[in-house]
Amino acid sequence: MRLLYNILFNIGFALSAPWYFLKMYRRGSWQAGFGERFGLYDAKLKQALTNRQVIWFHAVSVGEVNLCTQLIRAMEPLLPLHKIVVSTTTSTGMGLLRDHLPAHITKVYYPIDRRKHIQRSIGLIDPDVVILVEAEIWPNFLWSLQRRGVPYFLVNARLSERSFRGYRRFGFLFRDLFAGFEGVGAQTEADAERLLQLGCRKEAIHVVGSLKFDAAKLDDTLTLDITSLLGQLGVVPDSVVLVAGSTHDGEERILASMYLRLKPRFPRLFLVLVPRHHERGAAVGAELQALGVRYIFRKDMRPNTRHKSGDLECLLVNTTGELRHFYTRADIVFVGKSLTAQGGQNPIEPAALGKAVIFGPHMENFPDIAPNFVKANAAVQVADEAGLESALTRLLENPAERAALGQRAQTVVRENQGSIGRTVSMIMDVF
Repeated sequence: MRLLYNILFNIGFALSAPWYFLKMYRRGSWQAGFGERFGLYDAKLKQALTNRQVIWFHAVSVGEVNLCTQLIRAMEPLLPLHKIVVSTTTSTGMGLLRDHLPAHITKVYYPIDRRKHIQRSIGLIDPDVVILVEAEIWPNFLWSLQRRGVPYFLVNARLSERSFRGYRRFGFLFRDLFAGFEGVGAQTEADAERLLQLGCRKEAIHVVGSLKFDAAKLDDTLTLDITSLLGQLGVVPDSVVLVAGSTHDGEERILASMYLRLKPRFPRLFLVLVPRHHERGAAVGAELQALGVRYIFRKDMRPNTRHKSGDLECLLVNTTGELRHFYTRADIVFVGKSLTAQGGQNPIEPAALGKAVIFGPHMENFPDIAPNFVKANAAVQVADEAGLESALTRLLENPAERAALGQRAQTVVRENQGSIGRTVSMIMDVF
């Protein structure tokens, strides 16, 4: 079985490598740490880890990194003698790790799941425990941990119906890997039941809720002054700002067209578009230009340049790591990847800031969280483009309704916090 997996993986990697490397190139900053993806680390890393007890955290990309940083901050004071290593898969994830975690915490790229590269990585890092944050299950990595007797955990575990079917279909490959988890922090009872069916031991599963609620810090101090930044663009204090966060292909065009229809009725309306992948900025800019929307790229803003009120209609954010800052100035937030793409993005961040939140029908990545907000009348879910325009119109006409929606959203976030503490307790019990 393991031999067959490695043969198929090598074939699959060879076929997908051009697309994989092209994707890395388009996102930029791919050269830094490139060798780490193949288990090639510099001598400084080996020196830093020699004779140390190591805890290895893995967070795939941006969403998982945000959770991982909170978990590390909670656990680090409890383990003063341990060295923390945290890995990620994407360059944007690495950028966030470097921004949000201190220098004494080692950051590396996660190796691809070829046996040779995995063995090289684990042999050098030599972890005493591994904690996966919402991670995919990579067989060679977990097989290597099992051979070395390294305990491993899965936290903030959530299984969609599609993922569950896939893991169950290949149960002959994954069942022993799931059984090897020392602890699993499931988000819901439904997730716990699925994990049990996939092979996790009943005593290892703990229903702790979603770490995403704890990661949305209600009292966090943000460093970027968005009010002043937008003021440079002529956005006056009483403007109504619509922020579309983590949008995907097609959603920017829909929102920009909608903006042009709404602007005559609501002249103080200003649009901020934040594509999920910043490298799409040029393509989105071309769409805005074709529609006749007067916009500026975030990267093109200069500190000493000011625009008059009405000169611009849209800010197109082609940077990374700034979305939450823009949420602070939003009056209405549209959560992307929910209208023209499936899965949805995180609605908790704007909700924690007390914003009026709207999302589309496709929130499959948040199967319990999104309905929780809707049930509490703390967010608006729309079925299609027409429903989105209707919801936007209603909220633009009713500032009091916007405020009440945001207050209820913030209440939902508060009521669901505490998962990090429960997760830390689960892990420390094994320690």
